[in-house]
Amino acid sequence: MILNALSLVNYKNFESQDFEFDTKINCFVGANGVGKTNALDAIYHLSFGKSYFNPVATQNIKHNEEFFVVDGIFTKHEKTEKIVVSLKRGQKKVIKRNSKAYDKFSDHIGFVPLVIISPADRDLIIEGSEVRRKFVDSVISQSDKAYLNNLINYNKVLTQRNALLKYFALNNTFNQAQLEVYNDQLQNYGSSIFKTRDKFLQTFIPIFKERYEAISNNKEEVNIQYKSDLFQDDLSTLLVHSVNKDKALQYTSVGIHKDDLSFEIESYPIKKFGSQGQQKSFLIALKLAQFDFIKQQSGVTPLLLLDDIFDKLDESRVAQIIHLVDDEHFGQLFISDTHAERTENVVKQIHQSYKIFKL
Repeated sequence: MILNALSLVNYKNFESQDFEFDTKINCFVGANGVGKTNALDAIYHLSFGKSYFNPVATQNIKHNEEFFVVDGIFTKHEKTEKIVVSLKRGQKKVIKRNSKAYDKFSDHIGFVPLVIISPADRDLIIEGSEVRRKFVDSVISQSDKAYLNNLINYNKVLTQRNALLKYFALNNTFNQAQLEVYNDQLQNYGSSIFKTRDKFLQTFIPIFKERYEAISNNKEEVNIQYKSDLFQDDLSTLLVHSVNKDKALQYTSVGIHKDDLSFEIESYPIKKFGSQGQQKSFLIALKLAQFDFIKQQSGVTPLLLLDDIFDKLDESRVAQIIHLVDDEHFGQLFISDTHAERTENVVKQIHQSYKIFKL
């Protein structure tokens, strides 16, 4: 997968900007606030139909403007593909591939495989379980449409079941038969999602460990553990046993929407016991494993976006990362950095062609 050109209109701080890219390495350099990360986010937008950094769609429109357009020209399987994402205030976002609008955004997921590594990834370590579930879901969904559909359906049913529990509480009533309709559907979608997540992690964790070893020079032992209610029992049984708790809480307290990942270094939580450098190395290994997995599943080399990656890493770890990406296994790279000189020195070590864009 190659992004040949990018055109932005009223996207974040860009009024109008065009980029023509190198097929290997592209670097956005400049002071803070000039739009380096915004340029990477525009590329992410073309892949996922949304921003990586700001979930409020209208906030990606330039101040005092009415719309934004992000336009990308790609080469995939030697064929030219044009993707356009646009949003007008007060209207729905539109994603088009070769001038034809998608009916469902989910149909586009996975068409432009992409992995981003960013300082914002630290949320995977410090925030709650939802962030880690979203990470797993985004990796699997890029190559598994059935999983994505199950996830969408599960979340719809979960919302309906929670609304019913609230209705029971407000009206001081209860109907077990009504609840069981939703229980059956949650069991159906949830058990499939659980099995897919479990199978995925069995494949993913060894890849991740290998990547971490390469970045850290085998200095530390790391692990990921999958935590799920469904290791204890099937979801139908769990929902029956938790019914009184759910009635009191007015929401569904068990299920795959409570799953979590435990990130560990030397058998301890990395959140508490990992240094900044170790945490950053952990996250980079996580994302490089994501890259490997998506490439393996889809047969397409994802775009790799490195946002401010060289910050807070010592030179030996930077050297290891450069050594890793100086490999035909990787395709097109996009890098952002505040230090133009540092970036140029780094990319010169990679024996590939490159372009530097000073913003």
